[in-house]
Amino acid sequence: MDTAQLALIIALLAIVVLVGFVVAGARRRRSAELAPPPAPGVDYAPGVGDDAGEPLDTPRRGVETIDLPDVPLTGAGGPPAEPEVERPESAEGRMVRLRARLARSGSVLGLGLLSLLSRDSIDEDTWEEIEDMLLSADLGVAATTDLVERLRTRVKVEGSRTPEQARAILRDELLTLVDPSMDRTLATARSGDRPAVVLVVGVNGTGKTTTVGKLARVLVAQDKDVVLGAADTFRAAAADQLTTWGDRVGVPTVRGAEGADPASVAFEAVRAGIEDEVDVVIVDTAGRLQTKVGLMDELGKVKRVVEKHGPVDEVLLVLDATTGQNGLTQARVFGEVVDVSGIVLTKLDGTAKGGIVVAVQRDLGVPVKLVGMGEGPDDLAPFDAEAFVDSILSTPDEPA
Repeated sequence: MDTAQLALIIALLAIVVLVGFVVAGARRRRSAELAPPPAPGVDYAPGVGDDAGEPLDTPRRGVETIDLPDVPLTGAGGPPAEPEVERPESAEGRMVRLRARLARSGSVLGLGLLSLLSRDSIDEDTWEEIEDMLLSADLGVAATTDLVERLRTRVKVEGSRTPEQARAILRDELLTLVDPSMDRTLATARSGDRPAVVLVVGVNGTGKTTTVGKLARVLVAQDKDVVLGAADTFRAAAADQLTTWGDRVGVPTVRGAEGADPASVAFEAVRAGIEDEVDVVIVDTAGRLQTKVGLMDELGKVKRVVEKHGPVDEVLLVLDATTGQNGLTQARVFGEVVDVSGIVLTKLDGTAKGGIVVAVQRDLGVPVKLVGMGEGPDDLAPFDAEAFVDSILSTPDEPA
């Protein structure tokens, strides 16, 4: 064999070996492409499942697996579903429940008075009992004295009375005290190119922010467009709480950073209401003690700044009905600072001290316009003088 033949043979062998390496590499790549991908959260270690005899989906020891949260979608790959907007209860439905709840809390007072007035003979001891009962209901000294004197006159003139006649007398006189002639409408109508502005004030713990949220529901039920202003910038959760109330009925909330100037937040809320052409802007303010002069001055500043857009149409003072005569002191001080135009009485269903309605109206000359009667979102209703008195005088076995 000559040198040329030997070189040819070596060249052929080299080609065969090279082809073999190429074929083997192609097979390995093909196998890798066909292998299933690793499951999410699983970390594969090289060689596991080959020599160790473990399955291929065995995670490396010491590696934490993570469960991904389920994300609600409107469709395959779509955005999160929009929260459903609630439709608040109408005023008519609220009034039905108001009567029933007032009857439960006020019937003790009404039944007691009817029992005393229905006696065949009413002596001085009986009149003292009537007077004590009225005072314990937070009617106030002046209103109690006035009512007892009028009842004495009616009884003396009309003589003997049946229980029905006693009820009619008491109803007439209580209704006179509650004064159905007072204007209890809320000033929530647009004026020209600006919305009505409602400023809500009160001391800490009266349920002021909750009342603002419930009032928004009352107005939405009347088909009004509303903007909320979270001017309580001192209580960390106040703006969040108010935003949640608004979101439930599709009402936007204007808010600032925690600790921001309340007057500036109120100003921006009214400006947003003007730009968006809404019907009503409700401004929630921070709760403050009536004895804190600096805080009360700040409340006056909020009102003055808001009035740069135009007059404030309504200033509602939120009072807790269970505080009784202490509420009168609060009402006087707030009235001096911000010109209160209406009272909101909360927790009225949890007390037999309904006389606070009369006391605060006589003392301040301002009507009770709304009453809160429970914890539900629609448990705020317009105050109706006749419904209030009838509920007090209703008996357990008859509707209010």
